[in-house]
Amino acid sequence: MATRKLNQGEMPLPDHAFYGLVWAGTVLTERVGRALTKAHDLPLSWFEVMLWLASQDEPVSASSLGNSTMLSRSQVSRVLDALQERGLVTRTPSTRDARAVEVALTAEGRVRFEEADATRRACLAPVFTDVLDEADLRALDAVWRKLKQHKDA
Repeated sequence: MATRKLNQGEMPLPDHAFYGLVWAGTVLTERVGRALTKAHDLPLSWFEVMLWLASQDEPVSASSLGNSTMLSRSQVSRVLDALQERGLVTRTPSTRDARAVEVALTAEGRVRFEEADATRRACLAPVFTDVLDEADLRALDAVWRKLKQHKDA
């Protein structure tokens, strides 16, 4: 039996928009994950934690990483263990909360992050940043922020 490709007209717009969002996230995530692992032996989950740490001016609590990343707290803990074992992050007792630990990238961690970030940007350019103009990026940012505001609804 011959199969035919479905077109958008056969799917309600909200369903097509949702599918497109899921498709884009999956395809881009897989692409970046493969590139980071191949070039830097750096899983995407490690990169995500490093991305958040690189954007901070001072050490952050491990729990705030769990609240900011798309990883569970136990995943963040395992990632931090692996990054610390490789000398890419430090963990120190918090000066504000005796129960908490603060995390920061080491100098080597910052270098590794910058190298991996360059790989990520180069990997995404032909399929994302070179394809979308500033208005597209702003629209995606607005959609992401709106969805995030309602994530607990």
